[in-house]
Amino acid sequence: MQKISFTNSNNPAITLSAVLNLPEGFDENGSYPAIVVSHPGGGVKEQTAGTYAAELARRGFVTIAYDASHQGESTGTPRQLENPHVRTEDVSAVIDHLTTLPFVDRSRIGAMGICAGAGYTVNAAINDRRIRAVGTVSAVNIGAMFRNGWDNSVKDADALPLLEMGSNARTADAASGTHAPMPLAPMNEADAPNEELRQAWEYYHTQRAQCATAPGFATARSLTQLVTYDAYHMADVYLTQPLLVVAGSVAGSKWMSDDLLARAASTDKALHVVEGANHMDLYDGRDQVAEAVSVLAQFFAERLGN
Repeated sequence: MQKISFTNSNNPAITLSAVLNLPEGFDENGSYPAIVVSHPGGGVKEQTAGTYAAELARRGFVTIAYDASHQGESTGTPRQLENPHVRTEDVSAVIDHLTTLPFVDRSRIGAMGICAGAGYTVNAAINDRRIRAVGTVSAVNIGAMFRNGWDNSVKDADALPLLEMGSNARTADAASGTHAPMPLAPMNEADAPNEELRQAWEYYHTQRAQCATAPGFATARSLTQLVTYDAYHMADVYLTQPLLVVAGSVAGSKWMSDDLLARAASTDKALHVVEGANHMDLYDGRDQVAEAVSVLAQFFAERLGN
């Protein structure tokens, strides 16, 4: 494992911080398949993205988990901006960096993500043909989540107040010179509406997985981009790469994995359901992550070669 940093090719003012994992027996003169791993909204590379990246490296891949622009140890202001277009472009910026590494086979690059990182990965794959295979874990189309709620129970039009909130936050930010926050997961246990989201609070705000660089909130101004964003836009036409979707059978977010599978144009696509798992179990549950890694490793090995 090597901590690295490099200039974001989409915005040279930003330096991306990442962890590069090399497979056992690594030969610098060799040529390896590589996998980009994107973290959830509000997460950082040291959490679940780092877990998946490390486990896939043990199975023979070069992997890279990185902090999004404006987040974690990556630079960029305002801090904690969750602009979905920037986050999608980050995936391609990381691939730009991978193509400069002599031991990475440019024709064998895959990408995966967890939660919102999965949605951003999908959106990047729709646009960036260098991504030859796509994996998702507990996928969240973050725009659909803000429009329709965690369990898809809200109508699109009823999310209009969130656009108002984001617009007002921009005005307040301009006047104050600060940036109003909003939670991406419950900031307090009492704020969680159900057990699954209580576990999200626990993950980010207790010893379970808390990290100093992952405060658990975003800028409220981000809502003006998030609410109208569709991570799966044009997936029915351009998402032709092999696709493996991993979701928990009892995850409140599973509808977004089902939607992805239905909309993807790929003729090589599959859903792997981890029985009894909720959304958060696939972040750090020992058995659940082991099952997810096993199927993802086989998928990437078969589609990228290993």
